[in-house]
Amino acid sequence: MTSSVDQSPIFVHTEVVEPFAENSRLVACQRSRAAILVDPGGHVDRLLAVAEEADFDVQAIWLTHAHLDHVTGVGDAIARLGEVPILLHPDDLQLYEAVAQQGMMFGFPVDQPPPPTQWLETGETLALGQLRAEVLFLPGHSPGHVGFWFEGEAALLSGDVLFAGSIGRTDLPGGDHDTLMRSIHEHVLPLGDEVRVLSGHGPDTTIGRERGSNPFLTGRV
Repeated sequence: MTSSVDQSPIFVHTEVVEPFAENSRLVACQRSRAAILVDPGGHVDRLLAVAEEADFDVQAIWLTHAHLDHVTGVGDAIARLGEVPILLHPDDLQLYEAVAQQGMMFGFPVDQPPPPTQWLETGETLALGQLRAEVLFLPGHSPGHVGFWFEGEAALLSGDVLFAGSIGRTDLPGGDHDTLMRSIHEHVLPLGDEVRVLSGHGPDTTIGRERGSNPFLTGRV
């Protein structure tokens, strides 16, 4: 199952990976052709086929957090791409190193992905060709969860913080509901109602749509 968004100057192609319906993404700068994989939970072959067809150069792997459904394709990506950087916030390292144990919790084997090679820092700016993304520290779903904020393109890769009609679960190890709600109210909602939210699961949405209708934000939950 795939979905694609092609909007200049940023290109986003999404593969929905079962069994968790995780959004595994190829993100690229249309002008420079530089590209990254974001949260490659699987279907890496399909993502790279899209990159090859579009003549994108995949240069890194960016991870919003280290739950198994967002990282189980990292090993496949490295096997196909070679030693590209793997970016993760250090507060999620413990989760990342326990991916095999996470798989056991859900009843299926998971290979341990290669170790991260670059730590994400709160507030730093990452380059993707001519595009720039700020690293937003958004803990709550996991201790080291981040979002990638492309201000110039009014787009937020939000991972499992904010969904269309919902928010990230906080009942897994490292989760905390109050911390997640602070992340949303202090760092996501102020970005502006027009901002497109590309979530880790489910369809894209906007901050304005969620501000007005998401039951977790309107007080109906």
